[in-house]
Amino acid sequence: MTLSRTVQHTVLAAALLSASALAFPSSAQAAPLPPACQEALLTTLDKFPVTDFTVPDKVQNAMVVEVMNLSEADQQAITQEACAAWNNWATKNGQAVATDLDTRYRNAAGPVCNKFTTSAIGTIKKYAPSVPAQTRELEKVAKKVWQNTMQKLSVEATDADCSKAYNGVKAGW
Repeated sequence: MTLSRTVQHTVLAAALLSASALAFPSSAQAAPLPPACQEALLTTLDKFPVTDFTVPDKVQNAMVVEVMNLSEADQQAITQEACAAWNNWATKNGQAVATDLDTRYRNAAGPVCNKFTTSAIGTIKKYAPSVPAQTRELEKVAKKVWQNTMQKLSVEATDADCSKAYNGVKAGW
């Protein structure tokens, strides 16, 4: 698996509430991930087979930085039980979520940054209520990663439309 594919897994998972897939701690920060969380990291993208939905490189890079800087307290939310619940949910709902992401992405106007934010936040809001309760602590971490990333991007964006798009979704879901 290439680093690029790992990053894609990480970012799509974040967009889909998968802090378990996102939250791979650096080796200097914490112990290895529980097995179900390793599975989430490696298989989440396959469970959400999008064809049109795209995550801009700037978003991918910013999210990876946020994930790598998770606090020890945030990392404690990454448990075997939470990741297993996420994996089961993603397996059952992945195709529907991917279809929704692709449809929203195709229908969104503007530059890629707006298409990404519109489709990601719309799909997250639609599916978040159905994610199992065992993943709620992971969801809190995913929200923190999302909010910090969107805040950073809204300030750093050189394109006014992108700044507006990131700012518009920074509160999360």
